[in-house]
Amino acid sequence: MDTSTAAGSILHCALELSKNTWLLGIQFPDRPQPSLYPIKGGNTEDLMAKLTAARDRCAKLNGRAPSIVLCYEAGYDAFWLARFLKARGIECLVVDSASMQVNRRARRPKTDRIDVGKLLRGLIAWLQGDRHVWSVVRIPSVDEEDLRRSHRERDYLVHERTAHINRIKGLLFAQGIRGINVKRQYKTLNVDKLVTGDGHPIPPRLASEIVREIARLALVQEQIATLERERDERPTPCTATEKKRAQLMYLNGIGPAISAVMTREVYYRQFDNRGRWQAFSVLQRAPTTVERSSDHKGSRELGGVKYGAQ
Repeated sequence: MDTSTAAGSILHCALELSKNTWLLGIQFPDRPQPSLYPIKGGNTEDLMAKLTAARDRCAKLNGRAPSIVLCYEAGYDAFWLARFLKARGIECLVVDSASMQVNRRARRPKTDRIDVGKLLRGLIAWLQGDRHVWSVVRIPSVDEEDLRRSHRERDYLVHERTAHINRIKGLLFAQGIRGINVKRQYKTLNVDKLVTGDGHPIPPRLASEIVREIARLALVQEQIATLERERDERPTPCTATEKKRAQLMYLNGIGPAISAVMTREVYYRQFDNRGRWQAFSVLQRAPTTVERSSDHKGSRELGGVKYGAQ
């Protein structure tokens, strides 16, 4: 691992994250192999102590303290750790793991030690100007991240609503009852007066099940309405993002839901040119690791990214 170009000026660090343990890898300029330090998951005090000790060691070796650059893959810990490190003067890169290059011909053993080494090699290459080694995720502010909550939860509830509607339709259809628009008629649907296809009332246990399913559907509908009001009316300090959202809604065919996703997930980023925007939009057509990272077991975040990474 060639670190001669950055020796003494940058201390390269990588962090492999898991729920229970973290593995910190530090590439010292005077050592050919990285030094590895296990850390209990979430123990930021121990992490900072090891980073500070490593910087002090390099300062004694080279006569000046290096800047620390640390990277980790987007995952369950999402962005809070990056903001924590940046607040303490450490540059942090959050990497979209789906963008990392892999050898498709070789068998790929996977251990934390191997993953840390791969991150360190990628970090050194990226800092030397190789922007093809991976994609770096833009780290949102706390307010920008919080602004996404309303439409992401609504998206989750819309899927849940569809499941309840299909469940009710299936239970009715199995009894020969057709032609009921459950989404529109659930409030006025009188289950006790429904008649099966062979002319009998719905059995009592089945009727009770349908009533409970309707109650769950009603609750989800109420929560969706609350989230839509929160999405559209709750004040936010992200004025630039909301200005873009208001402008988008002047276009035909774009309503509150699409404009919220576009501005809060996409247009809060900065694209240098049309080519970068085109590359970003292509990425959204395939699921990425960022979306498998932090919400509902990471299904829609980060990341979760049906919404992608930069």
